[in-house]
Amino acid sequence: MASSPSPEIYIPEQWSQAANSIKSASTPPITLICGPKNCGKTTFSRYLLNVLLTRYKRVAYLDTDVGQPEFTPPAFVSLTIVHKITPDLTVPYLKTPERSLFFGDVSSKRDPLTYLNYICSIYDYYQKECRTFDKGAKSSRVQMPLVVNTPGWVKGVGYDVLVDMLKYMCPTHIVKIGISTENKNLPVGKFWLDGEYDGTNTLIEINSARQDSLNRSVLVQKDASLLRDLRIMAYFRRCFPSDSDISTIKELAHSLTSHCPYQVPIASIKIRHVHREVPSSEIFYSLNASIVGLAVESEGPENSPWCLGLGIVRGIDTVKGVLYVITPVPVDSLKKVNLLLQGYIQIPTCLLQVQGCISPYMSANVLTAS
Repeated sequence: MASSPSPEIYIPEQWSQAANSIKSASTPPITLICGPKNCGKTTFSRYLLNVLLTRYKRVAYLDTDVGQPEFTPPAFVSLTIVHKITPDLTVPYLKTPERSLFFGDVSSKRDPLTYLNYICSIYDYYQKECRTFDKGAKSSRVQMPLVVNTPGWVKGVGYDVLVDMLKYMCPTHIVKIGISTENKNLPVGKFWLDGEYDGTNTLIEINSARQDSLNRSVLVQKDASLLRDLRIMAYFRRCFPSDSDISTIKELAHSLTSHCPYQVPIASIKIRHVHREVPSSEIFYSLNASIVGLAVESEGPENSPWCLGLGIVRGIDTVKGVLYVITPVPVDSLKKVNLLLQGYIQIPTCLLQVQGCISPYMSANVLTAS
């Protein structure tokens, strides 16, 4: 299948040349894409994935944009292995990541240090499991190229985080997308090197694909909050078979209301609030009708438990000692979960305002996850 994009997406010759030069690298490239908000980083990342998949069977994708992720719901830093070319670059696709960490917020501003540590943990996993040859093994592991997408916060602390990210990863290629409004762009040249020469990095500077009437690169404004809500709803739509007759918000809300939740013994899990402290007497009040990360404490780096997905806490019965949780995460994976992470991700308001729905509160019809 060709790597050409869908008709609705315009790929400038400059972008095509950049992607092809990365594909032609002598070793599997590690490419980081950066630039201001809405300049086209995600579109270029999708296009680059398609181009790389014409040469490689698999490509790893490290998503550091917790507000507008490519393959997961918001609030995750994740590593996804992509096997197939995406035919339509205008449509984001939910995929099950290879590894993910639940940051719990749609911006790194609240805790940039933890955010950076999460990125480094995921990158270390890539280097260990996807990048490094095992010379002692009978068959060497096939190296996978990596595409790293970054958020558009490129000023102040956001700039400092990006510089630290670049220094830690030392990518082979850095694609810097710029627009005509110079004060929104990153500095010229290899800004992260502090004036030091480094011949191991190839910097590719390109312009945003969107142009105004004077052929100037411009930003494309998006309703970020709406896009996040749509992504969360698409995620919980996966609780139901793909052929289910659910095509509207109202139908999804009613389906979630009547969906059979899992019964999770409170004694079998830990509860951790991300970026804030909650008094022990208020923990269950804060959890009720909330979205939580379903994590496995024992398998992740210290203080960075791997997260298997999201769940909605539909209700809590403190007398019986159980939580009622709705999630599309498979039962086999749920059996590994021993930690619930609560951040700042909320159930979309439009799901809660559908007339005739009592969602997301407790149902007596439950399944046991343990």
